[in-house]
Amino acid sequence: MLFGFLESFNDSALLLYIGVIAIACAGGGIPPMLERRRRRAIENELPTFLEALSDSVGAGRGLQEAMMEQSEANDGPLAVLLGETLKEAHASSFEASLGAFAAKTRSSQVQRVMVLLETAIQQDSSLKNILADLSRDYERLNDLMNRRESELQGRGILIILFVSVGLPILIAFIVGLFAPASKGFQISSFNQTFSYFFAAASAVGVSVSGRMMGRFRDTLWWLPMWMAVSMGLYLGAVKVVGG
Repeated sequence: MLFGFLESFNDSALLLYIGVIAIACAGGGIPPMLERRRRRAIENELPTFLEALSDSVGAGRGLQEAMMEQSEANDGPLAVLLGETLKEAHASSFEASLGAFAAKTRSSQVQRVMVLLETAIQQDSSLKNILADLSRDYERLNDLMNRRESELQGRGILIILFVSVGLPILIAFIVGLFAPASKGFQISSFNQTFSYFFAAASAVGVSVSGRMMGRFRDTLWWLPMWMAVSMGLYLGAVKVVGG
């Protein structure tokens, strides 16, 4: 029965092509998601890390000693990456190791902090006060970013679900109920046209959602999948409801 249902989509070649492309593109869409999650985890850990460094420096420890101590005392991604970098820095200067650490995080926040710390070291400034100020500033910044991302992500997902899932199923239910194929209605070409429409609508909806969340390029990897989902849901729901 399942294979018979799947064979009913043989008339929609575009759906099959987009489905194959969607599977291939999913492999390209997963790494950016994982990288972004890793980067945001590092940035969310940064304020607490800076506050701990400020306390350690205020207690009389040097910056390098304080960093090594915090990297050993914590198991977050920032601390782990810092510990690995400092252990590899025996053949280079401490400033060079800070630059290497900032580059490995691939975070603009961490990179700015490391530049400020290098400048403070060169100018012999008060590291305790600088670290404390940076901790407060980045804590507020990350709180704002997290709230904004949460709100925009909810709206973006709602747009995608409505355009790619809810709307095709609703229209398919109406078409299947009032013009069922089991009653002799010949609407195959109509259904194909509507499936193309929903594919295009899904592409627009996903693009708008990605643009709104500031992840347009990353979202493009998932565009074929949502197009295929939209087409498949419409054609499948029409067959289920209308026979």
